[in-house]
Amino acid sequence: MKNKEPSVFLQEVRRDLYTFKRLSGKKKIGFIWDYYKWYILAFLFAVVTVCTFAHMLWEGQKPCRLRVCVVLNTEDNCKAWFDRFTEALTSDGRPGAVDVNLDQPFDYDNQYYYVQEMEVMTTISSLRMDVAVCGPDLYSYLLALNACMPLEKGMSKELFSILEDEGRLVYDTANLTADKDGYVDPADGIEGYYAVNLEGTEFEQEYNQSENREPLYGVIIANTEHLEDCEALVRKLTE
Repeated sequence: MKNKEPSVFLQEVRRDLYTFKRLSGKKKIGFIWDYYKWYILAFLFAVVTVCTFAHMLWEGQKPCRLRVCVVLNTEDNCKAWFDRFTEALTSDGRPGAVDVNLDQPFDYDNQYYYVQEMEVMTTISSLRMDVAVCGPDLYSYLLALNACMPLEKGMSKELFSILEDEGRLVYDTANLTADKDGYVDPADGIEGYYAVNLEGTEFEQEYNQSENREPLYGVIIANTEHLEDCEALVRKLTE
């Protein structure tokens, strides 16, 4: 009985091993890269993907009392302001961190704005945004998503009355989205107070120095589970 010939794959492996053994140190590395770089890159991609999802899962399990998304109209960095706020908020000793995302872009003048929309939608649906501090572009998108919590539900009557007397409450219509033909049905709209105008506040004066001077808004996200800390941030923002 004739011995079965090894498969083409095994023959190639044996040939490569024979060639590999005959090469010097540096040439061995070059040989591996030349012949197996796509396998190596695919392996590295799989490792990075697994590690990324594992990190996201790990971060999601950590107790977090407030998640803030900040999209300013300028390149100014407001990390120092939020560091001071975080220190004051967490001084009560309650467990949970404050996560402030200062790296989320959102600009309808950007050709990749639809990618930014998907990032924001994913962040909201995964409960990783409690409050947004943003300009008109992100605010309008949050309204269209119906992701803004009506402020009379998102804060105490006391704070609501104070902000109403100061004229800071922004009355708008949420849930207005265009269909495939571009038609917007006003009947789908839900009217209410959905944002706090930060105009004239210390925060706005320090971090809104753009030439066009677009407004900055504070928005409480509808699915948040941290209303008490959301209100603490709104109080601080409106000082």
